[in-house]
Amino acid sequence: MARHLITSALPYINGIKHLGNMVGSMLPADVYARYLRQRGHEVLYICATDEHGTPAELGAKEAGLPVDVFCARAHDAQKAVYDGYALSFDYFGRSSSAQNVDITQRFARRLNENGFIEERAIRQVYSLADERFLPDRYIVGTCPHCGYDKARGDQCENCTRVLDPTDLIEPRSAISGSSALEIRETKHLFLLQSKLAAEVEAWLDANSDDWPTLASSIARKWLTEGLRDRAITRDLDWGVPVPADTWPELAAEGKVFYVWFDAPIEYIGSTKEWSDAAPEGESRDWQSWWYEADETVRYTQFMGKDNVPFHTVMFPATQLGTREPWKKVDFVKAFNWLNYYGGKFSTSQRRGVFTEAALEVLPADYWRYFLMANAPESDDTSFTWELFAAGVNKDLADTLGNFVNRVLSFSRKRFGDEVPAGAPAGEAEARLGEQIAGLLAEYEGHMETLQFRKAAQSLRALWSAGNSYLEEKAPWTQVKTDQDGAALTLRTAMNLIHLYAVVSEPFIPASAAAMRAAFALPEDDARWVTAHEARTLASVPAGTPFTVPPVLFAKITDDDLAGYVERFGGDPDAAA
Repeated sequence: MARHLITSALPYINGIKHLGNMVGSMLPADVYARYLRQRGHEVLYICATDEHGTPAELGAKEAGLPVDVFCARAHDAQKAVYDGYALSFDYFGRSSSAQNVDITQRFARRLNENGFIEERAIRQVYSLADERFLPDRYIVGTCPHCGYDKARGDQCENCTRVLDPTDLIEPRSAISGSSALEIRETKHLFLLQSKLAAEVEAWLDANSDDWPTLASSIARKWLTEGLRDRAITRDLDWGVPVPADTWPELAAEGKVFYVWFDAPIEYIGSTKEWSDAAPEGESRDWQSWWYEADETVRYTQFMGKDNVPFHTVMFPATQLGTREPWKKVDFVKAFNWLNYYGGKFSTSQRRGVFTEAALEVLPADYWRYFLMANAPESDDTSFTWELFAAGVNKDLADTLGNFVNRVLSFSRKRFGDEVPAGAPAGEAEARLGEQIAGLLAEYEGHMETLQFRKAAQSLRALWSAGNSYLEEKAPWTQVKTDQDGAALTLRTAMNLIHLYAVVSEPFIPASAAAMRAAFALPEDDARWVTAHEARTLASVPAGTPFTVPPVLFAKITDDDLAGYVERFGGDPDAAA
């Protein structure tokens, strides 16, 4: 079996993230990691909070806290939310960790030794009002390419173009809002990406053929526009310090590395954090995943489209320039935007659903399933409460939840608290078994190729097959004239419930556990369902005690829907 290294884009430290962040990186990575573990693969799923750069300092300033205290509290708050969504990180680290500082400085030294870092005097924006140089993200203005009026000095989040602060139209300080800016000279370290462009292109040529078009096209576009040398240090009080043994003058001036230089390295740093945190008696080797990793390690990254250039060009260039055998990504799964009623999520305008608030409304499985079933894989998608309610009610409440409840409730009422025996399986059960085996193979195929919307469709089809079988056999009528036949129908349906519990776990882990726990099977250690088991549907034998779990999924009523729209904002008329 392969060893699967999985990372999702690091969430910024400043504030709880919205549903678009969740579906664009962490949730699909978790679904994939859970699936691979079930299939018997060794999986290491790594993520961390991105704690350096402008968001951290501005967030701390707004909160009135020292930046280190702010980051520590924000890390714990974000981790609590991700635990609420049952994200199965093997480790959730921090980019401010000692491990990331050490490895980032190591990267910089190696790049410097190999001639890929150069110290340059540059002219940089200085804010008279703030009495400081402004790093790229401290400057906002209008993008010269698309006209977006809130573009940052390093990248326009609207059109994803990489920028320099001097590119902005009508720039102003993100700290004070002042436009009293001037250009002054200062020194910074530059990563000579232009010298690495040919190597990055050759690496892309050899490795990106099977990437989604979204990921490969963005990477190619960046290379086509020309890979420019890029400053990798900033004038900030918080960040990975420039090592004094290599650049004493810059270290004395308090320069730190640019957040986009150290943040991807934190994938490695967080893995070392995981290794260093091993319980006594357990050995964890972080280098076997990252440094001279063997060919069994397959590395998959998950991210929104705005993160693609940094992960597919800048970070590989950084790795290549060290001339050390660092593991590079094998597959990049990129996502488009999830919007809210056709517009962007906005905290200030009370627009959109943020992950913490979503859990106050409904349990995590409702969100996990809906978001993956509507993941913005090929195009931007739009969240509306009407679409959410329709999906939850049809797929989760009616198709899956109602099937589980009526099968178990009716069987207990007519045959008691054990799985009934009844007649041997017949022609209808054979047809059902073939159908389930075929749908399971489709589901597996989509999961293997990371096509999550299609995987959700196959999962829904598996659930629907059980309902069709139940309607065909009609045990509530059958029991009046053929008790053995009705018992067979219910026993088969109960085996479907157990199968659903196993294969639905990546999408709805809590509900899957509840379905599985309904059956008293002390030796039930099945991680997945084989084609033979899908055809025979006999994993839950007659005589197995069972209980009827509480309702798995409650329907969303019209009153619920109106309350959600009132609380979170929306435009029901436009969505109708």
